Amino acid sequence: MLTIGDRLPNFDLTAVVSRDKNEAFKQIHQDSFPGKWKVLFFWPMDFTFICPTEIAAFGKRNRDFNDRDAVILGASTDTHYVHLAWRNDHPDLKDLPYPMLADTKRELATALGILHKTDGVALRATFIVDPDNVIRWVSVNDLSVGRSVDETLRVLDALQTDELCPCNWQKGDPTL
Repeated sequence: MLTIGDRLPNFDLTAVVSRDKNEAFKQIHQDSFPGKWKVLFFWPMDFTFICPTEIAAFGKRNRDFNDRDAVILGASTDTHYVHLAWRNDHPDLKDLPYPMLADTKRELATALGILHKTDGVALRATFIVDPDNVIRWVSVNDLSVGRSVDETLRVLDALQTDELCPCNWQKGDPTL
């Protein structure tokens, strides 16, 4: 698995960015958001149970990430058509404000090293990537445990201070 200090692999994936049939899909690549931090998170598969809780939670906090000059990129190995169908079907995903990347060929998940060894789906992995496409934080949860959006924001805040941040540091706390 790629880790701290590694570069985000090159990718060019179709993403669902809208429910409007004329504007639903867009190509997204590693340099689509110049000068921005990226929070890239993978979920195992669409139309499941834990995944929409995480996807919706990131969506509700999208403004908080934008305020930190960061974009959210959600991804799974499902197709962009499945992503769109899920967005149209699930009430919590209808107005999702960030792209849902379709890593259908599993190229990005493979390059990141986050495919489940037996199930072949993406692990519940989160990467914070700086504006130079360097991975600065990685977190991977068991398939049965959802992640914390608050913790992702806390770590993003800490990384952006470029200072030493002690245990349980919160934005506004003194650094070391």
